[in-house]
Amino acid sequence: MSRQLNSKLIFSILATGLLSFCGVVIETATNITFPTLMKEFNVNTATVQWMTTGYLLVASIMMPLSAFLKKRFSAKRLFGTASILFIFGLVLDVTAPNFIQLVSGRIVQGIGAGIALPLMFNIILEQAPLDKIGFLMGLGTLVTAIAPAIGPTYGGLIVDAYGWRGIFLFLIPIVVLAMIMGFFSIQQFSKTSHTSLDTFGLIYIAITFVGIIIGFSNLSSILQSPSKFLIPFIIGILALVMFLRHSSKNTSPLLNLTVFRNKAFSLHLSAYFLIQLEALGISFILPNYIQLVNHQSALTAGLVVLPGAAIGAILAPLSGTIYDKLGARKPIMLGVILQLIAMLLFFVLGQHLTIVEILVIYILLMLGMGSVMGNTMTNALQQLDADQNADGNGMFNTVQQFAGAVGTSIVSTVIAFSQNTNSGLSYAAKTASGAKNSFLMLLVFLIIACWALNLGTKVQSSRERERQ
Repeated sequence: MSRQLNSKLIFSILATGLLSFCGVVIETATNITFPTLMKEFNVNTATVQWMTTGYLLVASIMMPLSAFLKKRFSAKRLFGTASILFIFGLVLDVTAPNFIQLVSGRIVQGIGAGIALPLMFNIILEQAPLDKIGFLMGLGTLVTAIAPAIGPTYGGLIVDAYGWRGIFLFLIPIVVLAMIMGFFSIQQFSKTSHTSLDTFGLIYIAITFVGIIIGFSNLSSILQSPSKFLIPFIIGILALVMFLRHSSKNTSPLLNLTVFRNKAFSLHLSAYFLIQLEALGISFILPNYIQLVNHQSALTAGLVVLPGAAIGAILAPLSGTIYDKLGARKPIMLGVILQLIAMLLFFVLGQHLTIVEILVIYILLMLGMGSVMGNTMTNALQQLDADQNADGNGMFNTVQQFAGAVGTSIVSTVIAFSQNTNSGLSYAAKTASGAKNSFLMLLVFLIIACWALNLGTKVQSSRERERQ
């Protein structure tokens, strides 16, 4: 089959993207319901966080499986399985009589989303015309990038009108629509094969993510109980070492680590991880800052960040078009510089940010985000051979989920330290101080990402000149 930009390709991207969108929307929408859930199910803050941690953990474990699943099963079968699992997870949450069933529903949704997100990008990479890949990768990024900002607004509106169960209930028809759309549009381009699963590799990587993510989820209590962070973190690191050793000796590893021999790919992936840390970190800081420092409601906090997220998401396919016409370096470097300026402004003004300043600076930050994220992933995967794309795509989606789990934990810990140590200040002032420290940390991450992207696009350009 030839690469054509037709309605089936567009609808298959939208179908898989909608499923991923719903998973991320719930993640941010339920954050504002935590106080309600804690009271209704009689659980503490550490326990209620498993609504998010459980989802991210399972989704992270599913991502490295994406290359194996692509080779073993048809795209339509994978999407059908993901849709049914996601709907089942939503039903579990809507009808949950206890907290265990509520978390179980989120875990099942994590499996579904973990299948759908890599599938969307695999479809684009395999089926899109070469001169439209940047645009379509941007379109895929748009579907999922706007979800974190819509989540708090959606959650606030639904909870006020229908209660927390409505967050899950109203997504069921959207997932059903996506499933029907995917059934009629998803096509199979590559042949499937009876590839064997690297079971030991999966076990090692699962222990890695469980250990590291649980460790980071306990990071805020490291001074009171350091073992809660150190023990799972060390287990995770040891499992990662075992995974790397095992994969280097295995002829059919879960993830093809030879892609890291490509310097440009490795630099792009490292930068993507740091920028994703920054994105998830800032999405935690700003709603809390607006509520705790500026004394506004959760709904107001959601509405303040919504314009920036919408603009950044809409820019993603437009910057992808620029990528198709002008290459990678210009839109990527422009985007990361805009982010650096925005984060510097957040840091400088961090102690006394007004609602208007947050709104404007966040729009600037998301303009940069929309220009960087999709193009960085697209350009990195373009550096690989066609038979390595599924592995590279799996790594990017794994990094995305992992950064989501780690980023929020690091930022919340920095803010918690400031809230607990600055005696003599009001709680609002302590929170503002913690936010300012977090902005500085995220600024450092962005500086490193800028260096990596500058070097990565230069390495790519020099190699392209050699080929010519």
